[in-house]
Amino acid sequence: MRLPQSIIQSFSVRTVHFLTIGMAILLLGMVPVGAAANSQLVCTPTKLRFGAIVVGQTETLPVTLTNNGQTSVTISNVTVGNSAFTTSSLSLPLVLLAGQSVDLSVSFTPTAMGWMGGAIKFSSNASNATLQLEVGGTGQSSEPVTASPTSVSFGQVAIGTSSTVPVVLTNARSYKVTLSALQIMGGGFSMSGPTFPLTLGAGQSITLNAAFAPQSAGKTGGSLFVSGPQLAIPLTGTGTTPGQLTANLSSLAFGSVQVGNSMSLSETLTNIGGSSLTISAATASGAGFSLSGLSLPLTLTADQSTSFTVLFDPTVSGGSSGSVSITSNGSNPSLSIPLTGTGVTLGTLTANPTSPAFGSVLVGNSTGLSETLTNTGGWSVTISQASSSAAAFSISGLNLPVTLSANQSVTFTATFAPTGAGAASGNLSVASNASNPTLTIALSGTGTAAGTLAVSPTSLSFGSVTVGSNASLNGSLTASGASVTVASASLNNNEFALSGISLPATIPAGQSAPFTVTFTPQTSGATSASLSFSSNASNSPAVQTMTGTGTAATQHTVGLTWDASSGAVGYNIYRGTVSGGPYTMINTSLDSTTAYTDSTVVSGQTYYYVATAVNSESEESGYSNQATAVIPNP
Repeated sequence: MRLPQSIIQSFSVRTVHFLTIGMAILLLGMVPVGAAANSQLVCTPTKLRFGAIVVGQTETLPVTLTNNGQTSVTISNVTVGNSAFTTSSLSLPLVLLAGQSVDLSVSFTPTAMGWMGGAIKFSSNASNATLQLEVGGTGQSSEPVTASPTSVSFGQVAIGTSSTVPVVLTNARSYKVTLSALQIMGGGFSMSGPTFPLTLGAGQSITLNAAFAPQSAGKTGGSLFVSGPQLAIPLTGTGTTPGQLTANLSSLAFGSVQVGNSMSLSETLTNIGGSSLTISAATASGAGFSLSGLSLPLTLTADQSTSFTVLFDPTVSGGSSGSVSITSNGSNPSLSIPLTGTGVTLGTLTANPTSPAFGSVLVGNSTGLSETLTNTGGWSVTISQASSSAAAFSISGLNLPVTLSANQSVTFTATFAPTGAGAASGNLSVASNASNPTLTIALSGTGTAAGTLAVSPTSLSFGSVTVGSNASLNGSLTASGASVTVASASLNNNEFALSGISLPATIPAGQSAPFTVTFTPQTSGATSASLSFSSNASNSPAVQTMTGTGTAATQHTVGLTWDASSGAVGYNIYRGTVSGGPYTMINTSLDSTTAYTDSTVVSGQTYYYVATAVNSESEESGYSNQATAVIPNP
């Protein structure tokens, strides 16, 4: 069957356009490197071919204008050379910064059958002051072959990957159509599917697979051409560098965290690639680690970031390690973030003693007790403050702040200094970062008023005491108001001596302690002394005075006489201090007389005397009757 002449002419024109597009692509690849330094306006695609469009219908294709220079470009005017073509409106003048782009659309509405061509001119202050976009299409009475979709946009595709879009060609006529050839133009585009030539029956369809596998970054345009009848399907796509996931923190170290508490750290993930990537899974491994804040799956566009939280919640003491594993379809599909942390038990502060008792302390005096604080936990404890709630109690020797490691102690002194009589209590509050942040130590003591010490009698009079003999008088010490501790006693005359009391001695309030003072004069004459008792009484010392007189001893004698005994040549005299004996002979030799004088008697003593007779044979008789002599004093 011979084709009509109009169709042959159309096919011939199309063939020329194929060559023109190919040349345009080659010319673009040969642009000098230095031209990019100028502000040049480029159009993607460089030519638009609408294919066969039914008269009166409209087909619209996208176009992108880009300033690929290093300075801004101002587009001042847009003119269309053929009324069958129109552009979407631009707000002119339009300024494009270096590297900036603007999208617009071009529509083709054929008013008659046959090929229609023209040019759209963009006037600017770029180095190519007039940028010309060639447009063309064919008006036809009815669609011979239709494409779905009429144009293919692959969007962003990562370099090293590919994207495929099915294109369905349908014979819209009521008779069969033979498609003789298939041609694809543009870098990175390819086609797969049935082998050409092929025949489509009326209403029959076939599917072609258009693919885009960019080799470099940037927007690319092309076309899919089908011959016999002619059909042009515009192709666009943008090559991007693959998505790559990075973590703001390459590892997360939680340090020491108290068991039972938790610590969280923020982590940020960023897609540093040129194409989107999708995070499909995120898990945390290791005892005590977990994560939150990621709703998956999550897609990150180029340079987009997302943050999430990693939590460390230790349940036991000791070091723990793990990782956060991020799975995505980026160039690094598995991203691992190491995790470390140490669980520690919180220190606990204890006191020894737990409640010091100071007992009774005299008002005006003070008593100190040693107090020890110990950290019994596993984490260091810092004591920041220690204070007493009562003025009578104070502390010293604790330099704050002080840090105690596990099982370490610090010792200081707690002092009770009562200002008044009566029971006193208070609390020592110790503030720290321990598990018991406020440790309370109960303090107690009793303030006592000083007792008084009385000596009774206040004066001792020994009277006259023979020199060489002694006399003793008793006294007592009595405590009043409070117990009194008698520390020592002193006498200022050695003729007097204290006995009967052991010092130091504590005398309870209301009780007495006896003592004895002995006077032993060494010479004749009156003498005096004072006895001082030193104590903690308010009236210390307590003093007792004493007087006494030493008198010379009076020499007494006892005269004894007896009747002569027949046959006696002499007599012996015996003396005792107890009536009835025993007796002791007091003469040194046999007495031949019947009289004897005893001059060795002592004043105030009673003596008992007997005598015996001795004959010439030295035989001694029995005792005579007993005679009694009472010696005066003195």
